[in-house]
Amino acid sequence: MASSHGRSDLRFADWMASLPQSMHTVPLANMAIPGSHDSFSFYIDEASPVGPEQPETVQNFVSVFGTVAKKLMRKWLATQTMNFTSQLEAGIRFFDLRISTKPRDPDNELYFAHGLFSATVREGLEQISSFLSAHAKEVIFLDFNHFYGVQNLHHEKLVAMLKEVFGEKLCPVVFAQEVTLKYLWEKEYQVLVFYHHPMALEVPFLWPGQMMPAPWANTTDPEKLVQFLQASVTDRRRKGTFFVSQVVLTPKASTVMKGVASGLRETITERALPGMMQWIRSQRPGENGINIITADFVELGEFISAVISLNYHHLNEDEDDDAT
Repeated sequence: MASSHGRSDLRFADWMASLPQSMHTVPLANMAIPGSHDSFSFYIDEASPVGPEQPETVQNFVSVFGTVAKKLMRKWLATQTMNFTSQLEAGIRFFDLRISTKPRDPDNELYFAHGLFSATVREGLEQISSFLSAHAKEVIFLDFNHFYGVQNLHHEKLVAMLKEVFGEKLCPVVFAQEVTLKYLWEKEYQVLVFYHHPMALEVPFLWPGQMMPAPWANTTDPEKLVQFLQASVTDRRRKGTFFVSQVVLTPKASTVMKGVASGLRETITERALPGMMQWIRSQRPGENGINIITADFVELGEFISAVISLNYHHLNEDEDDDAT
């Protein structure tokens, strides 16, 4: 598996375990949790075929320009530089996962994919499981939200893989408000799997996708993104769900053409970072506030520490209540 190109910060490898005791009984749906968008994309492979979800224009572009086209694609498709272990050590606890089969693959292997293919799903899950075994009080969310070319036999294979890799760490579905660190620690659960497919109704440890809504702004405009984020938090809760705020700008075809050689990070993400960080720091976790916040290039701009620090507002509010 690819090594990390980002700088991991071990201060947050055990941030959940380090939370004050008063936070142990707060529902995780009411806490601030940092996550990564297209979490697996650090390992997008330029030698791989184009993913089956890509439009014909992209397929044609690659068929004409070959490797050069894929190198340019990677600059726009790879939204992370850190591998799973480095993200976990840096404090990321939510993973946005998109799964695909490869055309004409005799092994029916499952891969992470975003335009091009990434690592095998098993490689990624085993890396995550190794971290959890070494950090027994950390809890993660795996959000399987897109499936490309995945048939029933592949879903069955993925469910069996999750059981094999995580075993007793998998948390069965309960009401979201019951899920606190105390609850999970007592039962030794560390993994909540969200599965945006009807298979979730058949397997006790697959949480239905509608319990992890993640509205998408689909804009290149930072101001529109912030307006969208604020509006979605304001009418946030279908009561009793977790909730993802995607602090993510999405390039249009014209954006890509203008900055084709620069890539996503330089053209969009870094320029918009100050405004996005300002929005994050202004938020509060809770039933009517933010919960999970995802971003591209999670090592940028103190993103992870800013999200984690929002949890300490719970403590300040509790102290204010005691004073009155």
